[in-house]
Amino acid sequence: MAQRGTLGVAVIGTGKMGADHVRRISEVTGGARVAAVVDLDAERVKRIADGIEGCSAHTDPSAAMAADGVDAVLIASPGPAHEAALLTAFEHDLPVLCEKPLTPDAASALRVLEAEQKLGHRRVQVGFMRRYDTEYAKLKSLLLSGQLGRPLMLHNRHRNVATPAGFTSAMLINDSVVHEMDITRWLLGHEITAVTVLKPTPSGNAPEGLDDPQLVLFETDGGAIVDVEINVNCGFGYQVQAEVVCERGTARIGDGHALVTNMAGRWGGTIAQDFVERFEDAYDRQVQAWVDATRRGEVTGPSAWDGYAAAAVCEAGVRAQSDGGRIEVDLVERPAFYR
Repeated sequence: MAQRGTLGVAVIGTGKMGADHVRRISEVTGGARVAAVVDLDAERVKRIADGIEGCSAHTDPSAAMAADGVDAVLIASPGPAHEAALLTAFEHDLPVLCEKPLTPDAASALRVLEAEQKLGHRRVQVGFMRRYDTEYAKLKSLLLSGQLGRPLMLHNRHRNVATPAGFTSAMLINDSVVHEMDITRWLLGHEITAVTVLKPTPSGNAPEGLDDPQLVLFETDGGAIVDVEINVNCGFGYQVQAEVVCERGTARIGDGHALVTNMAGRWGGTIAQDFVERFEDAYDRQVQAWVDATRRGEVTGPSAWDGYAAAAVCEAGVRAQSDGGRIEVDLVERPAFYR
């Protein structure tokens, strides 16, 4: 594997997220290049590879990982395909940046953990990009400083303009609130122990059959209470906001007031319309950090344990949606390997 030279990356999956990573590595990230691309759509993947010098096209992830010039893997395929791709990467002992979810359920995530531990060293960084957002990073630093005292509560708002066709209530948890699950664990340094989901009368903006919005409550092993407003058909923009309430003060991020205009008797600014726009810088920082660490022979960032913990909390959240009441999170003891 290249340690000082340019890192050759195989990008698995060339949908919206994967194509954006291909662009990012080719145009933004330093010290890396796209060495191979993988997709079931042979015509699309060939078209992408033809536009990148020295890039090969594949429909089989294993073939891409064995291709000349491939030093690392970025997985951006649908979640159900992640386990097989991760295990294949382990066979080649390749470092991996895996977009969330690590895998779609806790049982398969545990299998990935066990396989990585057999290697004897970390290989996986999970793509929880909010950890690389500058506002969240400042909030984390403030909490670590102890200036505000112990965190007591964390309020989160997560709003999308609208959902695509086929979006389900379970996807509210697995595709959206999963980010608040990870950021709660990271900001507070706590594990989530129980989940409750409360549902108001659905918004008139929500498609028929979708319970939206919802209020999701977390309890943590550090004694904090966390709430998440998940509102994925708000109609006006994409917003992610967080406010932590501590013993000696509060701190809030996500107001989006970097630019405020005053004109024609009105004041205001713009609201991002999707997650790619809101977190573009965080994605750039995440991939650059992964490339830099990989070139040093290190693995940093969210671990496979973080991916497993999120999957376990998601399962409790989906049960809380369907069954009602408070559902405890079924989490195995954290292995020393991930401490």
